[in-house]
Amino acid sequence: MKSSPSIILIKTSSLGDVLHNLPIVADICQYVPDACIDWIVEENFTLLPKLHPKINRVIPVAMRRWRKSWWQFRSEMQASCHELRTRHYDLALDTQGLLKSALITRCVPAIHCGFNWKSAREPLASLFYDRAYAVAKNQHAVERNRQLTGLALGYTPQGAPNYGIRAPDLMLPWLPAEPYTVLLHATSRNDKLWDEQNWVALGNQLNQARIRTVLPWGNEQEKTRSERLCSAIPGAICAPRINLEEAAAMLGRAHAVIGVDTGLSHLAAALGVPTIGIYTATDPGLTGLYAGKRAVNLGGKHSSPTIAEVIMVLEQITGHD
Repeated sequence: MKSSPSIILIKTSSLGDVLHNLPIVADICQYVPDACIDWIVEENFTLLPKLHPKINRVIPVAMRRWRKSWWQFRSEMQASCHELRTRHYDLALDTQGLLKSALITRCVPAIHCGFNWKSAREPLASLFYDRAYAVAKNQHAVERNRQLTGLALGYTPQGAPNYGIRAPDLMLPWLPAEPYTVLLHATSRNDKLWDEQNWVALGNQLNQARIRTVLPWGNEQEKTRSERLCSAIPGAICAPRINLEEAAAMLGRAHAVIGVDTGLSHLAAALGVPTIGIYTATDPGLTGLYAGKRAVNLGGKHSSPTIAEVIMVLEQITGHD
């Protein structure tokens, strides 16, 4: 590509998927150092690309909101495409591989790149690209994103992934001054939950080690569970309602984070915080935590980790005996 190329990335959702796309920014900056990089993302997740200092512009879309109404989708999608057509890029890279992301990609005046028919999550998406590349599916999402980007830009990514983000510096007066561990007990599916008695036992052991626990929540059902767990764990804090930026600040200052299969666990790992992912219903091999030795996945499909396993790994990744 010519010098100082302009590149727009299309990875709209979900929280974990957007985080898994961040390492391609560091790769691009290493191999195409003059690149100017923009990013199209769902409006609820605009914070995540903004945390990366090498992202020039973040462009929000609202596919999740639009899909509730066909007429709203049609009118707002047309407006967004009209705005995107006013900007010219050398390359538009869709690492999502879905029909919706491919449609957004086609709105951008650029060379359109993405996964080929056999590699895309939705094969029809590949028909909308000018250049479609084969990337093996049997590997972690982070590496699939990195390999696709390398093929599109003409390099081979090397080394460990670099997420390149830092937690925002926000005042959160409700956080304790002493070390704390965040327990992410909530997730989108009941079969991904870890038994409450496990969280209580874990919280009690942390309390004995003089490490307080913080339990955030996202809806009323999760809030009730947080309150119930806090009542059984000495010194535990039930977080107030927080937004994504505040969650990033909370996670970034934590002694450690232990969480089920949820996007905030991936955010903690991307921020470089010692993080344990607890899996009970899914295989973490393709979409689990992927951020070096301080991010560890435990359990798997129909296999729940024990308290002893979690404590042992926590001691290893935090450097405490």
